[in-house]
Amino acid sequence: MSIRVIQLCVVFLPVLCIGQKHFDFNNNCRSAYQSIIELRLDEGSRILEAEKKRDPNNLIPFFLDNYIDFFQLFFNEDASQYAAWKGRRDQRLQWMSEGPESSPYNLFTRSVIHFQWAAIQIKFGDNWDAAWDFRRSFIQSKDCAEQSPGFSPAGMVSGAMEVVAGTIPDGYKWLSSLLGIKGTVSGGMRQLEHFLDAGDADALLFRDEAIFYYLYLQFYIGNKRAEVFDFIRQHRLDVKDNHLFTYLYANLCINDQKSALAQQIIRGMNGAPGYMDMPVWDMELGYACLNHLEPDAAFYLSRFLQRFKGRFYVKDVLQKLSWCYYLNGEMTRADSCRRLVMQKGSGEADADRQALKEARSGRWPNKVLLKARLLDDGGYFAEALQGLRAYGPADFSDPVEKCEYTYRLGRLYDGLGKDDEAILEYENTIRMGAGLREYYAARAALQVGYIYERRGDKARASTYYQRCLDMKDHDYKNSLDQRAKAGIARCKGE
Repeated sequence: MSIRVIQLCVVFLPVLCIGQKHFDFNNNCRSAYQSIIELRLDEGSRILEAEKKRDPNNLIPFFLDNYIDFFQLFFNEDASQYAAWKGRRDQRLQWMSEGPESSPYNLFTRSVIHFQWAAIQIKFGDNWDAAWDFRRSFIQSKDCAEQSPGFSPAGMVSGAMEVVAGTIPDGYKWLSSLLGIKGTVSGGMRQLEHFLDAGDADALLFRDEAIFYYLYLQFYIGNKRAEVFDFIRQHRLDVKDNHLFTYLYANLCINDQKSALAQQIIRGMNGAPGYMDMPVWDMELGYACLNHLEPDAAFYLSRFLQRFKGRFYVKDVLQKLSWCYYLNGEMTRADSCRRLVMQKGSGEADADRQALKEARSGRWPNKVLLKARLLDDGGYFAEALQGLRAYGPADFSDPVEKCEYTYRLGRLYDGLGKDDEAILEYENTIRMGAGLREYYAARAALQVGYIYERRGDKARASTYYQRCLDMKDHDYKNSLDQRAKAGIARCKGE
Protein backbone atom coordinates (compact mmCIF):
# COMPACT_ATOMS: atom_id res chain seq x y z
CA MET A 1 0.00 0.00 0.00
CA SER A 2 1.45 3.36 -0.98
CA ILE A 3 2.16 6.15 1.48
CA ARG A 4 -0.49 8.24 -0.31
CA VAL A 5 -3.22 5.63 0.29
CA ILE A 6 -2.28 5.32 3.95
CA GLN A 7 -2.47 9.09 4.32
CA LEU A 8 -5.93 9.15 2.74
CA CYS A 9 -7.13 6.41 5.14
CA VAL A 10 -5.83 8.33 8.13
CA VAL A 11 -7.67 11.46 6.96
CA PHE A 12 -10.98 10.00 5.88
CA LEU A 13 -11.56 6.95 8.13
CA PRO A 14 -12.60 9.04 11.17
CA VAL A 15 -14.93 11.04 8.94
CA LEU A 16 -16.56 7.85 7.66
CA CYS A 17 -16.95 6.52 11.21
CA ILE A 18 -18.65 9.72 12.35
CA GLY A 19 -21.43 8.96 9.87
CA GLN A 20 -22.15 5.67 11.62
CA LYS A 21 -23.83 5.07 14.98
CA HIS A 22 -21.16 4.64 17.64
CA PHE A 23 -20.50 4.81 21.38
CA ASP A 24 -18.06 7.54 22.37
CA PHE A 25 -17.98 8.24 26.10
CA ASN A 26 -15.79 11.29 25.51
CA ASN A 27 -14.90 14.05 27.96
CA ASN A 28 -18.11 15.96 27.26
CA CYS A 29 -20.21 12.87 28.00
CA ARG A 30 -18.18 12.12 31.11
CA SER A 31 -18.74 15.65 32.37
CA ALA A 32 -22.47 15.38 31.67
CA TYR A 33 -22.69 12.01 33.41
CA GLN A 34 -20.96 13.34 36.52
CA SER A 35 -23.35 16.30 36.67
CA ILE A 36 -26.34 13.96 36.33
CA ILE A 37 -25.08 11.61 39.05
CA GLU A 38 -24.76 14.63 41.37
CA LEU A 39 -28.40 15.45 40.45
CA ARG A 40 -27.42 18.63 38.60
CA LEU A 41 -29.71 17.55 35.80
CA ASP A 42 -30.03 20.87 33.94
CA GLU A 43 -26.25 21.17 33.61
CA GLY A 44 -26.00 17.57 32.43
CA SER A 45 -28.75 18.11 29.87
CA ARG A 46 -27.09 21.26 28.53
CA ILE A 47 -23.81 19.42 27.91
CA LEU A 48 -25.61 16.50 26.26
CA GLU A 49 -27.54 18.74 23.87
CA ALA A 50 -24.30 20.41 22.77
CA GLU A 51 -22.69 17.00 22.23
CA LYS A 52 -25.65 15.81 20.12
CA LYS A 53 -25.18 18.78 17.82
CA ARG A 54 -21.44 18.17 17.60
CA ASP A 55 -21.84 14.45 16.83
CA PRO A 56 -25.44 13.34 16.16
CA ASN A 57 -24.36 9.71 15.72
CA ASN A 58 -22.82 9.33 19.16
CA LEU A 59 -25.30 7.20 21.12
CA ILE A 60 -23.92 7.93 24.60
CA PRO A 61 -25.80 11.27 25.01
CA PHE A 62 -29.09 9.50 24.25
CA PHE A 63 -28.17 6.79 26.75
CA LEU A 64 -27.47 9.41 29.43
CA ASP A 65 -30.80 11.08 28.70
CA ASN A 66 -32.33 8.00 30.30
CA TYR A 67 -30.52 8.75 33.56
CA ILE A 68 -32.16 12.18 33.62
CA ASP A 69 -35.62 10.68 33.10
CA PHE A 70 -34.89 7.96 35.64
CA PHE A 71 -33.96 10.30 38.48
CA GLN A 72 -36.92 12.58 37.88
CA LEU A 73 -39.47 9.77 37.64
CA PHE A 74 -38.00 7.67 40.44
CA PHE A 75 -37.71 10.42 43.03
CA ASN A 76 -40.65 12.66 42.11
CA GLU A 77 -43.14 10.13 40.64
CA ASP A 78 -45.03 12.58 38.41
CA ALA A 79 -47.70 10.45 36.70
CA SER A 80 -48.17 12.93 33.84
CA GLN A 81 -44.43 12.80 33.09
CA TYR A 82 -44.50 9.02 33.23
CA ALA A 83 -47.35 8.86 30.71
CA ALA A 84 -45.58 11.30 28.40
CA TRP A 85 -42.12 9.72 28.66
CA LYS A 86 -42.88 5.99 28.53
CA GLY A 87 -42.30 5.85 24.79
CA ARG A 88 -38.73 7.07 25.22
CA ARG A 89 -37.70 3.69 26.61
CA ASP A 90 -38.35 1.75 23.40
CA GLN A 91 -36.83 4.48 21.23
CA ARG A 92 -33.63 4.53 23.25
CA LEU A 93 -33.37 0.75 23.29
CA GLN A 94 -33.71 0.77 19.50
CA TRP A 95 -30.99 3.38 19.15
CA MET A 96 -28.61 1.45 21.42
CA SER A 97 -29.15 -1.73 19.40
CA GLU A 98 -28.04 0.16 16.27
CA GLY A 99 -24.59 0.71 17.75
CA PRO A 100 -21.72 -1.62 16.82
CA GLU A 101 -22.25 -5.09 18.27
CA SER A 102 -18.52 -5.34 18.88
CA SER A 103 -18.77 -2.63 21.53
CA PRO A 104 -19.61 -3.72 25.11
CA TYR A 105 -21.78 -0.60 25.34
CA ASN A 106 -24.29 -2.21 22.95
CA LEU A 107 -25.42 -4.63 25.66
CA PHE A 108 -24.44 -2.51 28.66
CA THR A 109 -26.53 0.53 27.71
CA ARG A 110 -29.59 -1.58 27.03
CA SER A 111 -29.16 -3.44 30.31
CA VAL A 112 -29.03 -0.16 32.25
CA ILE A 113 -32.07 1.25 30.43
CA HIS A 114 -34.09 -1.89 31.22
CA PHE A 115 -32.89 -1.79 34.84
CA GLN A 116 -33.84 1.85 35.31
CA TRP A 117 -37.25 1.42 33.73
CA ALA A 118 -37.93 -1.63 35.90
CA ALA A 119 -37.43 0.57 38.98
CA ILE A 120 -39.61 3.32 37.46
CA GLN A 121 -42.43 0.93 36.55
CA ILE A 122 -42.59 -0.42 40.09
CA LYS A 123 -43.13 3.13 41.30
CA PHE A 124 -46.13 3.48 38.99
CA GLY A 125 -47.66 0.08 39.66
CA ASP A 126 -46.70 -1.57 36.34
CA ASN A 127 -45.21 -4.54 38.15
CA TRP A 128 -45.52 -7.07 35.34
CA ASP A 129 -43.70 -4.81 32.89
CA ALA A 130 -41.12 -4.12 35.58
CA ALA A 131 -40.49 -7.85 36.06
CA TRP A 132 -39.82 -8.36 32.35
CA ASP A 133 -37.54 -5.33 32.17
CA PHE A 134 -35.65 -6.68 35.18
CA ARG A 135 -35.27 -10.03 33.41
CA ARG A 136 -34.00 -8.43 30.20
CA SER A 137 -31.54 -6.32 32.15
CA PHE A 138 -30.38 -9.35 34.12
CA ILE A 139 -29.74 -11.40 30.98
CA GLN A 140 -28.06 -8.56 29.08
CA SER A 141 -25.76 -7.68 31.97
CA LYS A 142 -24.70 -11.34 32.25
CA ASP A 143 -24.15 -11.57 28.47
CA CYS A 144 -22.14 -8.35 28.52
CA ALA A 145 -19.91 -9.65 31.32
CA GLU A 146 -19.34 -12.94 29.47
CA GLN A 147 -18.75 -11.42 26.02
CA SER A 148 -16.58 -8.54 27.25
CA PRO A 149 -14.72 -9.83 30.33
CA GLY A 150 -12.41 -6.81 30.28
CA PHE A 151 -15.31 -4.34 30.47
CA SER A 152 -15.63 -3.77 34.22
CA PRO A 153 -18.96 -1.83 34.35
CA ALA A 154 -20.83 -4.99 33.34
CA GLY A 155 -20.08 -6.34 36.81
CA MET A 156 -21.60 -3.28 38.43
CA VAL A 157 -25.05 -4.01 37.01
CA SER A 158 -24.94 -7.81 37.06
CA GLY A 159 -23.56 -7.81 40.61
CA ALA A 160 -26.28 -5.55 41.98
CA MET A 161 -28.98 -7.57 40.26
CA GLU A 162 -27.61 -10.90 41.46
CA VAL A 163 -27.79 -9.68 45.07
CA VAL A 164 -31.43 -8.70 44.59
CA ALA A 165 -32.20 -11.99 42.85
CA GLY A 166 -30.64 -13.90 45.75
CA THR A 167 -33.06 -12.39 48.28
CA ILE A 168 -36.40 -12.49 46.46
CA PRO A 169 -39.06 -13.22 49.13
CA ASP A 170 -40.86 -16.57 48.99
CA GLY A 171 -44.06 -14.78 48.00
CA TYR A 172 -42.43 -13.86 44.68
CA LYS A 173 -40.49 -17.08 44.04
CA TRP A 174 -42.98 -18.10 41.35
CA LEU A 175 -42.12 -14.92 39.49
CA SER A 176 -38.36 -15.39 39.71
CA SER A 177 -38.76 -18.98 38.49
CA LEU A 178 -40.95 -17.86 35.61
CA LEU A 179 -38.47 -15.18 34.59
CA GLY A 180 -35.42 -17.39 35.09
CA ILE A 181 -33.76 -15.03 37.56
CA LYS A 182 -31.24 -16.64 39.90
CA GLY A 183 -28.42 -15.29 42.01
CA THR A 184 -26.63 -15.33 45.33
CA VAL A 185 -25.89 -12.50 47.73
CA SER A 186 -22.22 -13.42 48.11
CA GLY A 187 -21.70 -13.78 44.37
CA GLY A 188 -23.29 -10.44 43.60
CA MET A 189 -21.39 -8.61 46.33
CA ARG A 190 -18.11 -10.08 45.09
CA GLN A 191 -18.81 -8.67 41.64
CA LEU A 192 -19.50 -5.21 43.07
CA GLU A 193 -16.41 -5.30 45.28
CA HIS A 194 -14.27 -6.43 42.34
CA PHE A 195 -15.61 -3.51 40.31
CA LEU A 196 -14.88 -1.00 43.09
CA ASP A 197 -11.34 -2.35 43.36
CA ALA A 198 -10.75 -1.96 39.62
CA GLY A 199 -8.69 1.03 38.56
CA ASP A 200 -9.38 1.23 34.83
CA ALA A 201 -10.93 4.32 33.25
CA ASP A 202 -14.39 2.76 32.87
CA ALA A 203 -14.45 1.66 36.52
CA LEU A 204 -13.48 5.13 37.70
CA LEU A 205 -16.16 6.68 35.48
CA PHE A 206 -19.01 4.64 37.00
CA ARG A 207 -17.55 4.48 40.52
CA ASP A 208 -20.02 6.86 42.20
CA GLU A 209 -22.99 5.00 40.77
CA ALA A 210 -21.53 1.67 41.88
CA ILE A 211 -20.89 3.03 45.38
CA PHE A 212 -24.57 3.98 45.62
CA TYR A 213 -25.67 0.42 44.78
CA TYR A 214 -22.99 -1.19 46.92
CA LEU A 215 -23.72 0.76 50.10
CA TYR A 216 -27.48 0.29 49.88
CA LEU A 217 -27.08 -3.45 49.38
CA GLN A 218 -24.50 -3.74 52.14
CA PHE A 219 -26.81 -1.86 54.50
CA TYR A 220 -30.11 -3.63 53.78
CA ILE A 221 -29.01 -7.04 52.50
CA GLY A 222 -25.53 -7.49 53.95
CA ASN A 223 -26.56 -5.96 57.30
CA LYS A 224 -23.10 -4.39 57.52
CA ARG A 225 -24.31 -1.07 58.77
CA ALA A 226 -21.22 -0.01 60.70
CA GLU A 227 -19.06 -0.88 57.68
CA VAL A 228 -21.27 1.25 55.44
CA PHE A 229 -20.83 4.35 57.58
CA ASP A 230 -17.09 3.63 57.89
CA PHE A 231 -16.91 3.47 54.08
CA ILE A 232 -18.64 6.85 53.75
CA ARG A 233 -16.22 8.45 56.20
CA GLN A 234 -13.05 6.74 55.02
CA HIS A 235 -13.71 7.49 51.35
CA ARG A 236 -14.84 11.01 52.18
CA LEU A 237 -17.92 10.83 50.00
CA ASP A 238 -19.08 14.28 48.97
CA VAL A 239 -22.39 14.47 50.83
CA LYS A 240 -22.63 18.23 50.37
CA ASP A 241 -22.29 18.88 46.64
CA ASN A 242 -23.28 15.43 45.32
CA HIS A 243 -26.98 15.28 46.14
CA LEU A 244 -27.23 11.59 45.29
CA PHE A 245 -24.72 10.88 48.05
CA THR A 246 -26.53 13.38 50.29
CA TYR A 247 -29.73 11.40 49.85
CA LEU A 248 -27.91 8.09 50.36
CA TYR A 249 -26.28 9.20 53.61
CA ALA A 250 -29.34 10.93 55.08
CA ASN A 251 -31.68 8.08 54.19
CA LEU A 252 -29.37 5.46 55.69
CA CYS A 253 -28.99 7.57 58.83
CA ILE A 254 -32.76 7.72 59.29
CA ASN A 255 -32.99 3.97 58.84
CA ASP A 256 -30.12 3.34 61.25
CA GLN A 257 -31.53 5.37 64.15
CA LYS A 258 -29.31 8.40 63.50
CA SER A 259 -31.93 11.11 63.07
CA ALA A 260 -29.79 13.92 64.50
CA LEU A 261 -27.05 13.19 61.95
CA ALA A 262 -29.64 12.97 59.15
CA GLN A 263 -30.86 16.46 59.98
CA GLN A 264 -27.30 17.76 60.01
CA ILE A 265 -26.58 16.24 56.58
CA ILE A 266 -29.73 17.56 54.87
CA ARG A 267 -29.40 21.05 56.34
CA GLY A 268 -25.73 21.18 55.32
CA MET A 269 -26.10 20.17 51.67
CA ASN A 270 -25.42 22.60 48.84
CA GLY A 271 -28.60 24.60 48.29
CA ALA A 272 -27.44 26.43 45.16
CA PRO A 273 -29.77 26.56 42.12
CA GLY A 274 -29.28 23.90 39.48
CA TYR A 275 -29.95 20.77 41.52
CA MET A 276 -33.05 18.67 40.91
CA ASP A 277 -35.98 19.83 43.01
CA MET A 278 -36.96 16.90 45.26
CA PRO A 279 -39.87 17.02 47.73
CA VAL A 280 -38.31 13.92 49.31
CA TRP A 281 -36.00 16.19 51.32
CA ASP A 282 -39.07 17.40 53.24
CA MET A 283 -40.15 13.83 53.91
CA GLU A 284 -36.72 12.88 55.25
CA LEU A 285 -36.50 16.00 57.42
CA GLY A 286 -40.03 15.40 58.68
CA TYR A 287 -39.19 11.85 59.72
CA ALA A 288 -35.97 12.95 61.40
CA CYS A 289 -37.74 15.69 63.37
CA LEU A 290 -40.63 13.44 64.36
CA ASN A 291 -38.17 10.88 65.70
CA HIS A 292 -37.17 13.45 68.32
CA LEU A 293 -40.75 14.62 68.88
CA GLU A 294 -39.88 18.03 67.43
CA PRO A 295 -42.79 20.29 66.39
CA ASP A 296 -41.15 21.16 63.03
CA ALA A 297 -42.00 17.64 61.83
CA ALA A 298 -45.58 18.62 60.93
CA PHE A 299 -44.35 21.52 58.77
CA TYR A 300 -41.99 19.36 56.70
CA LEU A 301 -44.40 16.44 56.30
CA SER A 302 -47.22 18.79 55.26
CA ARG A 303 -44.99 20.52 52.71
CA PHE A 304 -43.96 17.16 51.26
CA LEU A 305 -47.60 16.18 50.78
CA GLN A 306 -48.37 19.50 49.10
CA ARG A 307 -45.51 19.20 46.61
CA PHE A 308 -45.16 15.47 45.96
CA LYS A 309 -47.05 14.10 42.95
CA GLY A 310 -46.39 10.41 43.51
CA ARG A 311 -47.97 7.53 45.44
CA PHE A 312 -45.21 5.72 47.33
CA TYR A 313 -45.01 6.50 51.05
CA VAL A 314 -47.89 8.98 50.87
CA LYS A 315 -49.96 6.87 53.29
CA ASP A 316 -46.95 6.49 55.56
CA VAL A 317 -46.31 10.25 55.62
CA LEU A 318 -50.00 10.92 56.31
CA GLN A 319 -49.84 8.45 59.19
CA LYS A 320 -46.76 10.17 60.62
CA LEU A 321 -48.44 13.57 60.24
CA SER A 322 -51.51 12.25 62.04
CA TRP A 323 -49.23 11.15 64.87
CA CYS A 324 -47.79 14.68 65.11
CA TYR A 325 -51.27 16.08 65.65
CA TYR A 326 -52.36 13.18 67.88
CA LEU A 327 -49.43 13.60 70.26
CA ASN A 328 -50.11 17.36 70.34
CA GLY A 329 -53.78 16.83 71.19
CA GLU A 330 -55.05 18.20 67.84
CA MET A 331 -57.54 15.43 67.16
CA THR A 332 -59.52 17.20 64.42
CA ARG A 333 -56.37 17.44 62.31
CA ALA A 334 -55.28 13.94 63.31
CA ASP A 335 -58.61 12.44 62.23
CA SER A 336 -58.48 14.38 58.94
CA CYS A 337 -55.07 12.88 58.13
CA ARG A 338 -56.39 9.43 58.96
CA ARG A 339 -59.21 9.77 56.47
CA LEU A 340 -56.71 10.81 53.82
CA VAL A 341 -54.63 7.69 54.51
CA MET A 342 -57.56 5.66 53.17
CA GLN A 343 -57.96 7.88 50.10
CA LYS A 344 -54.50 8.80 48.86
CA GLY A 345 -51.32 7.02 47.82
CA SER A 346 -50.73 3.36 47.10
CA GLY A 347 -50.59 0.32 49.34
CA GLU A 348 -47.63 -1.38 47.66
CA ALA A 349 -44.90 -0.50 50.15
CA ASP A 350 -44.99 -2.31 53.49
CA ALA A 351 -45.03 1.00 55.39
CA ASP A 352 -48.03 2.21 53.37
CA ARG A 353 -49.92 -1.02 53.98
CA GLN A 354 -49.27 -0.75 57.70
CA ALA A 355 -50.50 2.87 57.73
CA LEU A 356 -53.68 1.82 55.94
CA LYS A 357 -54.24 -1.02 58.38
CA GLU A 358 -53.94 1.33 61.35
CA ALA A 359 -56.29 3.89 59.78
CA ARG A 360 -58.92 1.23 59.10
CA SER A 361 -58.68 -0.10 62.64
CA GLY A 362 -60.05 3.14 64.08
CA ARG A 363 -57.66 2.79 67.03
CA TRP A 364 -54.93 5.21 67.99
CA PRO A 365 -51.56 3.98 69.32
CA ASN A 366 -50.84 4.14 73.01
CA LYS A 367 -49.07 7.49 73.47
CA VAL A 368 -46.44 6.10 75.84
CA LEU A 369 -45.50 3.34 73.39
CA LEU A 370 -45.68 5.65 70.38
CA LYS A 371 -43.24 8.12 71.95
CA ALA A 372 -40.90 5.26 72.84
CA ARG A 373 -41.11 3.95 69.28
CA LEU A 374 -40.32 7.32 67.71
CA LEU A 375 -37.43 8.09 70.03
CA ASP A 376 -36.04 4.60 69.42
CA ASP A 377 -36.32 5.12 65.65
CA GLY A 378 -34.36 8.32 66.05
CA GLY A 379 -31.58 6.79 68.13
CA TYR A 380 -32.51 8.53 71.37
CA PHE A 381 -32.34 5.28 73.32
CA ALA A 382 -31.62 6.52 76.84
CA GLU A 383 -34.33 9.18 76.59
CA ALA A 384 -36.86 6.62 75.39
CA LEU A 385 -35.90 4.04 78.01
CA GLN A 386 -36.23 6.58 80.79
CA GLY A 387 -39.81 7.29 79.72
CA LEU A 388 -40.73 3.63 79.26
CA ARG A 389 -39.30 2.46 82.58
CA ALA A 390 -41.95 4.46 84.39
CA TYR A 391 -44.39 1.75 83.25
CA GLY A 392 -44.63 -2.02 83.49
CA PRO A 393 -46.52 -4.80 81.67
CA ALA A 394 -49.45 -4.45 84.08
CA ASP A 395 -50.04 -0.90 82.84
CA PHE A 396 -51.11 -2.27 79.45
CA SER A 397 -54.31 -4.32 79.39
CA ASP A 398 -54.45 -4.92 75.63
CA PRO A 399 -52.47 -8.04 74.50
CA VAL A 400 -51.05 -6.18 71.49
CA GLU A 401 -49.85 -3.32 73.69
CA LYS A 402 -48.27 -5.77 76.18
CA CYS A 403 -46.42 -7.37 73.29
CA GLU A 404 -45.32 -4.02 71.92
CA TYR A 405 -44.10 -2.95 75.36
CA THR A 406 -41.69 -5.88 75.59
CA TYR A 407 -40.64 -5.36 71.96
CA ARG A 408 -39.87 -1.68 72.57
CA LEU A 409 -37.80 -2.58 75.63
CA GLY A 410 -35.90 -5.10 73.54
CA ARG A 411 -35.17 -2.56 70.82
CA LEU A 412 -33.97 0.02 73.34
CA TYR A 413 -31.66 -2.42 75.11
CA ASP A 414 -30.45 -3.51 71.69
CA GLY A 415 -29.70 0.09 70.75
CA LEU A 416 -27.77 0.60 73.98
CA GLY A 417 -25.66 -2.51 73.33
CA LYS A 418 -27.18 -4.51 76.22
CA ASP A 419 -27.53 -7.71 74.22
CA ASP A 420 -28.55 -10.10 77.01
CA GLU A 421 -31.34 -7.83 78.23
CA ALA A 422 -32.45 -7.32 74.63
CA ILE A 423 -32.61 -11.07 73.94
CA LEU A 424 -34.70 -11.62 77.06
CA GLU A 425 -37.26 -9.02 75.97
CA TYR A 426 -37.23 -10.27 72.39
CA GLU A 427 -37.93 -13.81 73.59
CA ASN A 428 -40.89 -12.48 75.61
CA THR A 429 -42.10 -10.70 72.47
CA ILE A 430 -41.88 -13.87 70.37
CA ARG A 431 -43.76 -15.84 73.02
CA MET A 432 -46.56 -13.28 73.31
CA GLY A 433 -46.76 -12.15 69.69
CA ALA A 434 -46.28 -15.25 67.52
CA GLY A 435 -50.04 -15.50 66.92
CA LEU A 436 -50.67 -11.79 66.37
CA ARG A 437 -50.92 -10.02 63.02
CA GLU A 438 -48.57 -7.29 64.25
CA TYR A 439 -44.91 -7.54 63.20
CA TYR A 440 -43.37 -7.44 66.69
CA ALA A 441 -42.63 -11.15 67.07
CA ALA A 442 -41.18 -11.54 63.58
CA ARG A 443 -38.99 -8.47 63.95
CA ALA A 444 -37.90 -9.64 67.41
CA ALA A 445 -36.76 -12.96 65.93
CA LEU A 446 -34.87 -11.09 63.22
CA GLN A 447 -33.16 -8.87 65.78
CA VAL A 448 -32.06 -11.88 67.89
CA GLY A 449 -30.63 -13.35 64.70
CA TYR A 450 -28.62 -10.16 64.19
CA ILE A 451 -27.27 -10.32 67.74
CA TYR A 452 -26.11 -13.93 67.42
CA GLU A 453 -24.65 -13.24 63.98
CA ARG A 454 -22.61 -10.38 65.47
CA ARG A 455 -21.38 -12.80 68.13
CA GLY A 456 -20.28 -15.26 65.46
CA ASP A 457 -22.89 -17.89 66.43
CA LYS A 458 -24.16 -18.45 62.89
CA ALA A 459 -26.06 -21.64 63.68
CA ARG A 460 -28.18 -19.96 66.34
CA ALA A 461 -28.55 -16.86 64.18
CA SER A 462 -29.90 -18.97 61.32
CA THR A 463 -32.40 -20.58 63.68
CA TYR A 464 -33.87 -17.19 64.57
CA TYR A 465 -33.86 -16.00 60.97
CA GLN A 466 -35.85 -19.13 60.12
CA ARG A 467 -38.26 -18.41 62.98
CA CYS A 468 -38.85 -15.00 61.41
CA LEU A 469 -39.56 -16.62 58.03
CA ASP A 470 -41.90 -19.18 59.58
CA MET A 471 -44.23 -16.54 61.04
CA LYS A 472 -47.18 -15.98 58.71
CA ASP A 473 -49.60 -13.18 57.90
CA HIS A 474 -48.00 -10.30 59.76
CA ASP A 475 -47.21 -6.69 58.88
CA TYR A 476 -44.03 -6.04 56.87
CA LYS A 477 -43.96 -9.72 55.86
CA ASN A 478 -42.12 -9.25 52.56
CA SER A 479 -39.43 -6.88 53.82
CA LEU A 480 -38.77 -8.90 56.99
CA ASP A 481 -38.63 -12.14 55.02
CA GLN A 482 -36.11 -10.61 52.63
CA ARG A 483 -33.88 -9.58 55.53
CA ALA A 484 -34.20 -13.00 57.15
CA LYS A 485 -33.35 -14.76 53.88
CA ALA A 486 -30.33 -12.51 53.49
CA GLY A 487 -29.26 -13.40 57.04
CA ILE A 488 -29.49 -17.13 56.36
CA ALA A 489 -27.52 -16.65 53.14
CA ARG A 490 -24.79 -14.75 54.99
CA CYS A 491 -24.56 -17.43 57.68
CA LYS A 492 -24.21 -20.12 55.03
CA GLY A 493 -21.64 -18.07 53.12
CA GLU A 494 -23.85 -17.97 50.04
